[in-house]
Amino acid sequence: MGKSSVVIYNVSKQQYTPTFKIFFFLLPISLAFTSFLLIFIYIYSTSRVFTNPQASPYLEPATNSSIFEQLFSFSTDNEETIPFSIDNTAEDLFFDLPRTASYAKQNQWSIGLGDLFGLFSGYNMSNTEIYHDTDIFLEDYKEMNKSFKIFVYPHKPDDPFANVLLPVDFDPKGHYASELYFKKALVNSHFITKDPNEADFFYMPFSIADMRHDPRIGPEGLQDFIKDYISNISHKYPYWNRTGGADHFHVACHSIGRIAMDKAVEAKENSIQVVCSSTYFAAGYFPHKDVSMPQIWPKEQDPKKLVSSKRNQLAFFAGQVNSPVRAALLKHWRNDTEVFAHFGRLETDDGEQQLRSKFCLHVKGFEVNTARVTDALHYGCVPVILANHYDLPFADILNWKSFSVVVHYMDIPVLKKILQGISLEEYSWLQSNVLKVRKHFKWNVPPVEYDAFYMAMYELWLRRSSVRVRLSASREYI
Repeated sequence: MGKSSVVIYNVSKQQYTPTFKIFFFLLPISLAFTSFLLIFIYIYSTSRVFTNPQASPYLEPATNSSIFEQLFSFSTDNEETIPFSIDNTAEDLFFDLPRTASYAKQNQWSIGLGDLFGLFSGYNMSNTEIYHDTDIFLEDYKEMNKSFKIFVYPHKPDDPFANVLLPVDFDPKGHYASELYFKKALVNSHFITKDPNEADFFYMPFSIADMRHDPRIGPEGLQDFIKDYISNISHKYPYWNRTGGADHFHVACHSIGRIAMDKAVEAKENSIQVVCSSTYFAAGYFPHKDVSMPQIWPKEQDPKKLVSSKRNQLAFFAGQVNSPVRAALLKHWRNDTEVFAHFGRLETDDGEQQLRSKFCLHVKGFEVNTARVTDALHYGCVPVILANHYDLPFADILNWKSFSVVVHYMDIPVLKKILQGISLEEYSWLQSNVLKVRKHFKWNVPPVEYDAFYMAMYELWLRRSSVRVRLSASREYI
């Protein structure tokens, strides 16, 4: 240790020539400049891989316009410009980094099925079971059916907002039927308890879709209504206050439900949201606390040609161009003979196209939620998910890799190659599993075992608290 100190001292006392001093001074600056130059060259070369058509045989030549111009506006054959608000494209651009040619050349499973949220790759051909763990699911399902209890906050038929709080007396229709079906099924089920002391959860039965259309509330008054509702139940009953709402839940299928709790912060952070607009990107959605429920457009009966249908069309999509993702799909596949991408309403029934298609595309629009996924399952068509950061319905239970193809936004240019690369054997078990999971994406009156209602209840059951707070006898609700 002493010798080292002497050496350092002697070196510091040495007299060096001016040339050496200049070299010693410029050395770290030269190294820093060289490092910066190398980093710049690397970034430039990787960006060229994305935009240069020579870098990958799968990517089309880039135009002179910027990527933002290509995403936010697109000219059709009629020279119509489709504008997009930058505010609505944050999810589409967030973490959607350019992919290299070597990534694009991977097989279809690593680009598609293995890339579940744009983050993972790789696929196991033996992973064909529709449940993550069949034995555990079936065993837990029985326990849930036997012991799970829900307390519903009571409201009378003469309540001024009975139309919002009580279940409907008809079979719901349309895009947002799921929240109404759930309420109707729950209040008539064996899961209901009138004793709050034995309840696992407390259900706040307001309907987001009905509030939206009620002229006394409307979209602008929805947040205030919910804030007042929670304030009322927290003053009238003791259940909310003992957990801060952690054992409470509500159901919302309309996308406006994402902002419904903005004026009730405690409810937003603590209570469980059972929603159709379930995306990891949305600030108000908390995976593993909240529940992803499928958006289902109820159908009167099963297709007659479900099994016998000849699926001679590779892929199908129909819908408005209301997002950068759909604009990209339009750009690449609008004139393709095998990928039928129709933009706007079809004159004929979508069901006929889905029956004759192998794959049906769910392409994220203005909102992530849509009934297209469940429509595809209804018609026996393998869903292709083009919606990054989408928390897929019943993902805690179902192995989506076994019956769907999940594709990253940036793989739209190679979408056809991905789908064509799926062998006949692989497609056969995908579609076979589609037919197996269809029962989980249906509403029935009354509910049927393992249908959408029971699957949603199971998702809630998985989130029940391990410690239940008991009320004293004097504070129990009578």
